[in-house]
Amino acid sequence: MSTSSSRNPRRLIVLGSTGSIGVSALEVVEHLAKADEDGPRFEVVGLAAGRRVDDLKRQCERFDVQEAAIGLDGSAGQSGGSSPRIRTGSRSAVELVRDVATPGDLVIAAMVGAAGIPAVLEAIERGCDVALANKETLVAAGAIVTQAAARKGVEIVPIDSEHAAVHQCVRSGRNADEISKIVLTASGGPFRTWDAERIEQATVEEALDHPTWKMGPKVTIDSASMMNKGLELIEAHWLFGVGADRLEAIVHPQSIVHSFVEFLDGSSIAQLSPPDMRMPIQYAMCHPMRVPGCAPSLDYTKLRELVFEPVDHQRFPAPQLALEAIRAGGTAGAVLNAANEAAVEAFLEGRIRFGRIPEMVKAALDSIETLEARDLDEVLEADRRAREFVRERSASLAGRD
Repeated sequence: MSTSSSRNPRRLIVLGSTGSIGVSALEVVEHLAKADEDGPRFEVVGLAAGRRVDDLKRQCERFDVQEAAIGLDGSAGQSGGSSPRIRTGSRSAVELVRDVATPGDLVIAAMVGAAGIPAVLEAIERGCDVALANKETLVAAGAIVTQAAARKGVEIVPIDSEHAAVHQCVRSGRNADEISKIVLTASGGPFRTWDAERIEQATVEEALDHPTWKMGPKVTIDSASMMNKGLELIEAHWLFGVGADRLEAIVHPQSIVHSFVEFLDGSSIAQLSPPDMRMPIQYAMCHPMRVPGCAPSLDYTKLRELVFEPVDHQRFPAPQLALEAIRAGGTAGAVLNAANEAAVEAFLEGRIRFGRIPEMVKAALDSIETLEARDLDEVLEADRRAREFVRERSASLAGRD
């Protein structure tokens, strides 16, 4: 990944700029611009958002961005004048990257869901490095994305705090064969101490009440079901080249230790930092450089205890479903991801109860044939079939949940 100095800022495109990751990334851009050190600087040349048109326009004005995209169809996203140019529609982020990106640019991929995959692939084809916050890109299309990145010689650096932690633990170039185990930590979400019956009947408001992180609704629901950890296990499989037998999740409610890497000789390396996403975002943006950050550092004198608990797979089956998808390979990841997205949507809309989410994901994995995933079309077809499966099953439960 190339870096930049204050005399030669690096061009940056942020996909998902109005979400929590995108907003934090732009805060990091401003922090780096004000820093005295001769560290990386960024020129924001493109912004893409889903629905928040007014927020997107304010960001364009604040960072003097002339090229943007909004996921809304038609004229809803159009600018009143000629500047900025705002593309609209479901493929607007892909069009933005295609029109604006040049080799050597950095693209922050923070769009939620499988909808972000085509834009990431377009960025790779344009020769851009990718700072990846979109879990679904590798979960659904890991083989395609990693092969494209290797072919184009671009780097994928993770933004998720857990994967950023692993990346730092292994950044000295250790061979994957030296890794005995990668352990991703999980906060446990709002239901860590709840019994299975209470979790099954949790309300939307309860599921959105995360004790540690402030995130969008879909990611917050994934944390409550621990599906976020399942998605991260699959992502780690593709990022670090390890199989399901060397991947594990553990509950750590303080969210201070973000991951462990255990090596063959029995030693472990962990990465610690406060739960502030600006730290892994800045790490990904500045890699391989280290510069003073805008996130707080740890006060070790206040660390009284660090608690670690095994995942209760009876109450939280999602991580095991993800490991099964890794073992199955092919389009299984796409099916798991799409089924989960559709089930979360149904839960947020009040059509199914919370406990149905992992049930529907498992049913989709059991019912939909796993194919090889040779290209994006096969991935998108698996995605479509899984969503249709969950929608039909949700409809059949109407009035029962």
